[in-house]
Amino acid sequence: MRCNGKHSLPVRSPIPMVTTEPTPSMNDDNDPELQVELLRLQQEHRDLDAAIVALQQAPASDLLQLQRLKKRKLLLRDRISFLEDQITPDIIA
Repeated sequence: MRCNGKHSLPVRSPIPMVTTEPTPSMNDDNDPELQVELLRLQQEHRDLDAAIVALQQAPASDLLQLQRLKKRKLLLRDRISFLEDQITPDIIA
Protein backbone atom coordinates (compact mmCIF):
# COMPACT_ATOMS: atom_id res chain seq x y z
CA MET A 1 0.00 0.00 0.00
CA ARG A 2 1.09 3.50 -0.71
CA CYS A 3 -0.31 6.89 0.18
CA ASN A 4 -1.63 9.26 -2.42
CA GLY A 5 -0.36 12.81 -1.94
CA LYS A 6 -3.86 14.31 -2.32
CA HIS A 7 -5.63 12.12 0.20
CA SER A 8 -4.68 10.64 3.50
CA LEU A 9 -6.32 7.30 2.65
CA PRO A 10 -4.04 4.53 1.42
CA VAL A 11 -4.33 3.60 -2.23
CA ARG A 12 -4.07 -0.14 -2.88
CA SER A 13 -4.28 -0.42 -6.63
CA PRO A 14 -4.94 2.53 -8.90
CA ILE A 15 -7.65 2.13 -11.50
CA PRO A 16 -6.23 2.71 -14.97
CA MET A 17 -7.97 5.56 -16.67
CA VAL A 18 -9.95 4.70 -19.77
CA THR A 19 -10.11 7.69 -22.06
CA THR A 20 -12.92 8.29 -24.47
CA GLU A 21 -10.87 10.63 -26.62
CA PRO A 22 -10.29 9.39 -30.17
CA THR A 23 -6.74 8.48 -30.99
CA PRO A 24 -5.16 9.40 -34.32
CA SER A 25 -5.08 5.73 -35.33
CA MET A 26 -8.87 5.33 -35.00
CA ASN A 27 -10.43 5.41 -38.45
CA ASP A 28 -12.46 3.20 -40.76
CA ASP A 29 -9.41 1.01 -41.51
CA ASN A 30 -9.29 -0.16 -37.87
CA ASP A 31 -12.76 -1.69 -37.64
CA PRO A 32 -11.45 -5.21 -36.90
CA GLU A 33 -9.17 -3.81 -34.20
CA LEU A 34 -12.03 -1.78 -32.75
CA GLN A 35 -14.24 -4.88 -32.78
CA VAL A 36 -11.61 -6.86 -30.86
CA GLU A 37 -11.17 -4.09 -28.29
CA LEU A 38 -14.94 -3.74 -27.96
CA LEU A 39 -15.36 -7.47 -27.31
CA ARG A 40 -12.56 -7.39 -24.73
CA LEU A 41 -14.10 -4.43 -22.91
CA GLN A 42 -17.56 -6.02 -22.95
CA GLN A 43 -16.12 -9.18 -21.39
CA GLU A 44 -14.30 -7.16 -18.73
CA HIS A 45 -17.56 -5.29 -18.03
CA ARG A 46 -19.41 -8.59 -17.53
CA ASP A 47 -16.61 -9.89 -15.29
CA LEU A 48 -16.75 -6.73 -13.17
CA ASP A 49 -20.51 -7.10 -12.88
CA ALA A 50 -20.08 -10.63 -11.54
CA ALA A 51 -17.34 -9.49 -9.14
CA ILE A 52 -19.55 -6.67 -7.85
CA VAL A 53 -22.46 -9.03 -7.23
CA ALA A 54 -20.19 -11.49 -5.42
CA LEU A 55 -18.66 -8.73 -3.29
CA GLN A 56 -22.09 -7.35 -2.39
CA GLN A 57 -23.22 -10.79 -1.22
CA ALA A 58 -20.11 -11.32 0.91
CA PRO A 59 -20.82 -10.90 4.63
CA ALA A 60 -17.87 -8.56 5.27
CA SER A 61 -17.59 -6.77 1.95
CA ASP A 62 -14.98 -4.08 1.41
CA LEU A 63 -17.00 -0.97 0.57
CA LEU A 64 -14.01 0.89 -0.85
CA GLN A 65 -13.18 -1.99 -3.19
CA LEU A 66 -16.83 -2.20 -4.19
CA GLN A 67 -16.83 1.52 -5.00
CA ARG A 68 -13.67 1.13 -7.11
CA LEU A 69 -15.15 -1.77 -9.08
CA LYS A 70 -18.32 0.19 -9.78
CA LYS A 71 -16.30 3.19 -10.94
CA ARG A 72 -14.23 0.99 -13.24
CA LYS A 73 -17.43 -0.55 -14.60
CA LEU A 74 -18.81 2.92 -15.41
CA LEU A 75 -15.58 3.90 -17.15
CA LEU A 76 -15.75 0.72 -19.20
CA ARG A 77 -19.37 1.44 -20.13
CA ASP A 78 -18.33 4.88 -21.41
CA ARG A 79 -15.49 3.40 -23.44
CA ILE A 80 -17.77 0.69 -24.85
CA SER A 81 -20.30 3.32 -25.92
CA PHE A 82 -17.56 5.35 -27.56
CA LEU A 83 -16.27 2.34 -29.51
CA GLU A 84 -19.77 1.35 -30.57
CA ASP A 85 -20.24 4.88 -31.93
CA GLN A 86 -16.93 4.62 -33.80
CA ILE A 87 -17.88 1.29 -35.36
CA THR A 88 -21.43 2.32 -36.30
CA PRO A 89 -21.52 6.12 -36.56
CA ASP A 90 -24.82 7.98 -36.77
CA ILE A 91 -25.90 8.59 -40.35
CA ILE A 92 -27.79 11.80 -40.88
CA ALA A 93 -30.22 11.31 -43.77
